[in-house]
Amino acid sequence: MEREKLKSRLGFILLSAGCAIGIGNVWKFPWLVGQNGGGLFVLIYLFFLLILGVPVMTMEFAMGRASRKSPVKLYDALAPKGSHWHLHGPIAMIGNYLLMMFYTTVAGWMLSYFAMSATGTFAHKPPTQVQNIFNQMLKNPAQLVIAMGIVVVLGFLINAQGLQNGLEKITKVMMIALLIIMVVLAVNSLFLPGAAEGTKFYLFPSVKRIEKIGLLNVIVAAMNQAFFTLSVGMGGMAIFGSYIDKKHALLSESINVAFLDTFVAIVSGLIIFPACFAYHVKPNSGPSLIFITLPNIFNHMPLGRLWGSLFFVFMSFAAFSTVLAVFENIMACTMDLFSVSRKQAALINVVLVFLLSLPCALGFNVLSGIHPLGAGTNFMDLEDFLVSNIILPGGSFIFVLFCTRRYGWGWEHFKKEANTGKGLKIIDGMRFYMTWILPVIILLIIILGLIH
Repeated sequence: MEREKLKSRLGFILLSAGCAIGIGNVWKFPWLVGQNGGGLFVLIYLFFLLILGVPVMTMEFAMGRASRKSPVKLYDALAPKGSHWHLHGPIAMIGNYLLMMFYTTVAGWMLSYFAMSATGTFAHKPPTQVQNIFNQMLKNPAQLVIAMGIVVVLGFLINAQGLQNGLEKITKVMMIALLIIMVVLAVNSLFLPGAAEGTKFYLFPSVKRIEKIGLLNVIVAAMNQAFFTLSVGMGGMAIFGSYIDKKHALLSESINVAFLDTFVAIVSGLIIFPACFAYHVKPNSGPSLIFITLPNIFNHMPLGRLWGSLFFVFMSFAAFSTVLAVFENIMACTMDLFSVSRKQAALINVVLVFLLSLPCALGFNVLSGIHPLGAGTNFMDLEDFLVSNIILPGGSFIFVLFCTRRYGWGWEHFKKEANTGKGLKIIDGMRFYMTWILPVIILLIIILGLIH
């Protein structure tokens, strides 16, 4: 069976960016910037994005393009005979399932909030009632399971239509709409009265705040966010690498994807902070910023229902672009492992992912008595911990070793594949860094994640 290909380079870049752009960009990045001294955090983050995220992404793209296989089979095509690299394939596949076990629920929240914004549920409600709406949603098992089920069914339905006609076509429309909506929302926020204070808080380094937090803590937070923002380590990028031609060098493509990912993260802060300051609201940490603080702000804004609805469309697109990309990875692995058709893979996985996602959706209500990581934790915390602290950094560590060690794929093979086509090239001057320093930094991230 001939491997499907993406129709265009734009499709490839938007798909890869769609995989990388998710909820973390939109609420976690602005909140981290605010907590970690503003503009300096952004600069350190960009530095780590270039030296950590981009090299690992280039390796993933190269492994995918050279093997023309999904993560579960790519080692069979590239690894030396008799080696054990292939053992990572199933772990990468499991990582994709684990991510979707909680991400589908969060994507469902976004859809619910869009529906509630559009129908005026939040209109003229005092802040305590807005908080209650969020709490009531979490306590309602039927609402969470139905919203999650819509995400799962819709996602696999789109992917079942084919790579070009389903995934690529829908993601292109969604990502372009997402970028346009973001710019419109940011412009609206920046022209609110009092918005300048929020922009200053967000983008200008504050020595006072950095002294209070500690420079080392700021560096560690920026390094972690830069590493995790691109979703490298479980083959999400390798799968899109396997669908592209050899016209463009892969370092250039990685930088394009990293640029789009960063653009979304930074602009989301320009939407949130000026609005918070304009309405004298402290930018809280975590999900409450999105689900409690912002609906309150939209309530006070002229045309608030329109801006609120647009914001949650944008949030839904950010979440759903990741869902579609990871579903594609899951389906490609299923097709490679069991030699089934795309439609059969979709049918198997729509049932599987729905069932696997139930513990998370029910973890806030029916199963709220279960605390897998200790008091106050739920299934989402456990699944997020496994993906963020073990699967992603652990997978990235293995990819780096595989691409730089002679008992793996090796530096020369990696460099040759990455440099095929027009664009920026990997040079031998990067070899020492990518072979010895990069894996040590990733190991440090794993240790920090496990002891934190």
